[in-house]
Formats: sequence, C-alpha cells, structure tokens
Amino acid sequence: MKAAVLHERGGVPRYEEFPDPVAGEGEVIVDVRAVAVENVDKAVAAGTHFASAQLMPRLPAIPCFDGIGALPDGTLVGFGLPRPPYGALAEKTVVAEANLVPAPEGIDPAVAVVLGTAITGFAIKTAAGFQPGETVLIQGATGVAGRLAVRVARLLGAGRIVATGRSHHALQEVGADEIIDTGVDDSALQKAFTDKAGEGYDVVLDFLWGRPTEILLRSLVPAQLGLAKPTRIVQIGESAGGTISLAAESLRTSGVEIYGAAKGLGGGGMAEAYQQILKWTQDGSLTYEIECVPLSGIEAAWQRTDLRGKRLVVVA
Repeated sequence: MKAAVLHERGGVPRYEEFPDPVAGEGEVIVDVRAVAVENVDKAVAAGTHFASAQLMPRLPAIPCFDGIGALPDGTLVGFGLPRPPYGALAEKTVVAEANLVPAPEGIDPAVAVVLGTAITGFAIKTAAGFQPGETVLIQGATGVAGRLAVRVARLLGAGRIVATGRSHHALQEVGADEIIDTGVDDSALQKAFTDKAGEGYDVVLDFLWGRPTEILLRSLVPAQLGLAKPTRIVQIGESAGGTISLAAESLRTSGVEIYGAAKGLGGGGMAEAYQQILKWTQDGSLTYEIECVPLSGIEAAWQRTDLRGKRLVVVA
C-alpha cells in the first residue's frame, strides 16, 4: 500500500510503499478516508512530544494517530491509536476494535476529522465552568484551534471576547470584540492586557503559554490589597513556549486559577462537548476552514507554512 513514511525523527514523511497491515485478534483493517494533521502530530514525529516513544516507538513508521475511515463492509468510523508502526497517513491502517466509534452522519469525513479541534474551545466550559455573559480571553486566536475557540465561545454566550495573536491583520478576521497584538514589547503588552480587561477576564483559553502568559499573569496582580475577581486559565497549547516563570504574587492575591484542558472531560464531559460541537456543525452554526490535499502530496503539505488558520486535512 501507499503511505506517508517517516524515516528519521524530525524528518519529513515520504509518499512510498509500506507493507500492508495484517489484523490480529481484536483488531480490524480500516481504509483511511481523511486525517487532520495537527501540531501534536508533528511534535510526535519530531520526538519532542511526551508520548513520542509510545506512539512511534521505532522507525520507519507512519505518522498521525486518528482519522475517519471505512470498515471492510463500508461502514464509516472514527478511529484512534493504530498499532505502531501503522499510523493514519496511509491507504490502510490497523486499529483495535475498542478504538472505533461510528462516524457522525451527514458530515463530510474531511470536516468530521476536525471536530476534535473545536472541542478544545469547549474547554472554557468543561474545564473552567464558563457561564453565559462572562468575558473570555483567547490567547493565540489566529491559529486553527484559536479561531474555532472564538466561535465556540460566541455560541456558548460569551459576553465579550478578547483575542490575542502576533498578526494584527489575522486578528481582525477572527470575530472577537477586542484584539491584542502580542508582537509589541513587554510593557506595551502588559498595558494592553490591563486596558482590554474591562471588569476582568473570567476565563482565559491559553494556546500560547511562554512570554505572553507570563505578561498576562503579571497584569493580573492587583495594585492594592483586596479580593481580586477570579480568572480561570485553561492551559491547552504552548506555541509561544513550554515553560513560564511564575511569581508567587501572580497567584497569591490575583484570583488566578490554572487548569489543564483535560479537566472535566471525564464523567460525561467529553460526550457533552462532542455532542454540542456535532449539533452546531450539523446545523451550520459552526464552520471550519480546511485545506484538503491527497496523500500523494504529503511531503510538500507537511512543510507548508501558508495555511493561515486552515487545518491541513489529508484525504483518500
């Protein structure tokens, strides 16, 4: 079969022949229909993600670990965690039966594979307990997930949405009420966070971390003693840096609470988020910007830097 094959950590997958997968006990062969290529997939391929050794224990291997495909009887399914070295970027892959779910009806597979990206925006509710009318700050709103997070926050009833990013032009396209350019110097960025806060940020969805979040936390330290309004920060991504320097005063009296994006997904939280995202997608309330390429074009597509908020989707 044809597949996108990675031969070295940090390399670019090549379109070439790879042995067909053979199903073992409790496994099934899936004909792949659509795969979304995300930053996490590239981090795993580069060996910089904490799960790299688990998902790609040896090379050569096929990248990406979920998608939409068809069973031998033609039934469309969502699949995840193929058995290494088989990944999703191939004509076929092999998956445990337990890692299959019915594909959403009436939605193009190229769109269905992007639903998970929209679910990250729902973390303002599942992780931070968002309530309609609250003010939401989206850190990193010009990327694929950030743009969808703005739309999700709007659909959930946000009273005001503030978006940050490095491109002033791109920020004007995301649909926020206020924008903050993170490309300015530290003092100007801290002032912008303060000026745009209004009565305070209730929830922050953070795809950036690093410098912008350090400066945000600095801006949330109260100027005088008192009980500050709580600000619930949900940590999702780290496109601006994997670590921050956190001063004690940034937590002591600021009202800041920091959560991971996975908080609240157990006990039905994930199902609630998925069903709501699915409903908005089916009725047209939530739309997606995608760039479809064939599997044969994976080498050039993997290296593209011009997608500007579109999700790269590899289709059969």
